[in-house]
Amino acid sequence: MRSKVLALPRTQKRIISIVVDILAIWLSVLLAYEIRFAGIPREAFMPGFWLMIALGPVTSIPFYIRLGLYRAILRYMGSFVSMTIFRACFLGFITLSACIVLSDFNVPRSVPVLYWFFSLILVTSSRYAICHWLRGIPFSDLLPSVSLNYEIPVVIYGAGVSGTELYMALKRSREYNVVAFVDDNVSLAGNHIYGCPVWYGDNDNIGELMTTHKPAVFILAMPSARRSARKRVLAKLESLDVQVRSVPSMADLASGRLNVQQTRVVDIGDLLGRDAVPPDYGLLTRNIIGKVVMVTGAGGSIGSEIARQVIALKPKALVLMDHSEFNLYSIDKELRRQDEVEEDFAEIELITVLGSVNDPDRLVETMSIYEVETIYHAAAYKHVPMVEHNLSQGLRNNVLGTLYTAQAAIVCGVEKFVLISTDKAVRPTNVMGASKRLAEMVLQSLNEESIPKLYRPDLFSSSKIHALSGKNKTCFTIVRFGNVLGSSGSVIPVFHEQIAAGGPITVTHPDINRYFMTIPEAAQLVMQAGAMGKGGDVFVLDMGQPVKIVDLARRMISLSGLTVRDAENPEGDIEIAFSGLRPGEKLYEELLIGDSVTNTEHPKICSAREQFLAWEKLQLVLDDIMMSLQDHDYYVTRELLLKYVDGYTPSSRIVDWLFRHQSQKKKAI
Repeated sequence: MRSKVLALPRTQKRIISIVVDILAIWLSVLLAYEIRFAGIPREAFMPGFWLMIALGPVTSIPFYIRLGLYRAILRYMGSFVSMTIFRACFLGFITLSACIVLSDFNVPRSVPVLYWFFSLILVTSSRYAICHWLRGIPFSDLLPSVSLNYEIPVVIYGAGVSGTELYMALKRSREYNVVAFVDDNVSLAGNHIYGCPVWYGDNDNIGELMTTHKPAVFILAMPSARRSARKRVLAKLESLDVQVRSVPSMADLASGRLNVQQTRVVDIGDLLGRDAVPPDYGLLTRNIIGKVVMVTGAGGSIGSEIARQVIALKPKALVLMDHSEFNLYSIDKELRRQDEVEEDFAEIELITVLGSVNDPDRLVETMSIYEVETIYHAAAYKHVPMVEHNLSQGLRNNVLGTLYTAQAAIVCGVEKFVLISTDKAVRPTNVMGASKRLAEMVLQSLNEESIPKLYRPDLFSSSKIHALSGKNKTCFTIVRFGNVLGSSGSVIPVFHEQIAAGGPITVTHPDINRYFMTIPEAAQLVMQAGAMGKGGDVFVLDMGQPVKIVDLARRMISLSGLTVRDAENPEGDIEIAFSGLRPGEKLYEELLIGDSVTNTEHPKICSAREQFLAWEKLQLVLDDIMMSLQDHDYYVTRELLLKYVDGYTPSSRIVDWLFRHQSQKKKAI
């Protein structure tokens, strides 16, 4: 019944409200006469009774309409409705009393007063009773609230369920005063929710709202809206002198990680406005459902998101591996909390493995004990300047770590191995990119060997190596993409911190741009690309259009309710400072080395075939690189990278500094 009433057109709902109010008015007249003439003959006054029955609705309903009583949405009414009813009933009482005085009918003076009292009670209580019935919430929450002197005026953009829930949360917090709602649904414009007017979300109305209510904060309550729609909303708000915040995404709300009142700075993904392509469920689940899945680097940004999405697709078991105890503990705790919420997850075995990808025996032991079938290799050092200053550890972790994990997969008969790579591997200008390209080449080379020879077999226990007598059954796949929003090392959290500290925001170069993608979208595409791999494939994700970092900084400042301080606006709040390109940093990133690109069955994924070294030759190259690192001969390291990594053109002089430093140290000894 409740759902049928809610589904009625608004016109029908208003007609029902008017009928209920007319009945309440007639009952008020009857009660007034019953109390006034209790036990007293009333025949002489009956003509006045019928006069009030006739005039009561005529003198009251127009005021109810004029004061907007029927524009209020009953499910979300607040103190505004109570005050409107009081004013409307009082005006109706004055008008009715004037009509009685001007007539010749005999009506005692106390009867209109009693009528006003009862009509006020009945009209108000009928609305709260209907509100209580429609929403099923405690009656105490529906009582009119006392208006307090709140500190911060707020506008909620989105008058749906999330917006109204946010209103109740802000009301309880006593820190904000919600002054209005804004919605792009024109049919809601002019209504009231909890006493707050709903404005239509066009530029003219928002400008008028700013003048009328002077809000300091806009909160987007649109968790299920498409990114393109959220981008259009943000475009309207950018020029306003207000801070813009947002409720969590629908994915965060559905998973229970966050709730609607946990507002946060606006998701920068909304600024990009790129709608994610719905995943192909067949591709997404092909390597996961009913299988034992392992994620290396499971505590990192990409690894943890892959873990979240894998466990939602019902694997037989999920093995999380990371060398950071805290990161591993954090993702394990999060996923186990999710297991407690959803009964279906209780059957999935969740295993945490504290270990390094540079420990071959640990890798083989883990994969063999748990009979791993699919691996997502996300473990890597990826912060460009950090790896540039620590190139030996970067090369060991990114190249050898990938090699040892891949060889362990071959030894243990793992079916699918997916490497998460980066656009920085394409014509790299830094050691991090060169190391990731070498890691790609390792997998491409291993994939071509039916019975590959182990690199550094002395690092593996002899009992494990006998498995290599059979053929290589592992399908190696590489997925390459650009920056992900919110990852460790991303500019977005850095910009947020700098804005919070009062600036300046540091941008390396006015022309620098980057491709961006959200972490959930990147993780989904990685899983789908891995399912399409036939062996040795390099898949490239469609990252959309590159974004200028300085434009991103300007928009983040505007949406924080602040202004950019520059030559044109010396009184602005936040300065943008250009610090110069960091060691190894490019102005522009690329996703492909060559031109051999083919489309795939997924519209956001293409495949590339790129040249690599044969496994026998690559082993010799790796020997030379590792020997140069062991000898701290970084000039040789650089020369080897220049020779064997296609397009490598180092842009920093860190290697020169390391060499000089090492030479001085040797002379001192």
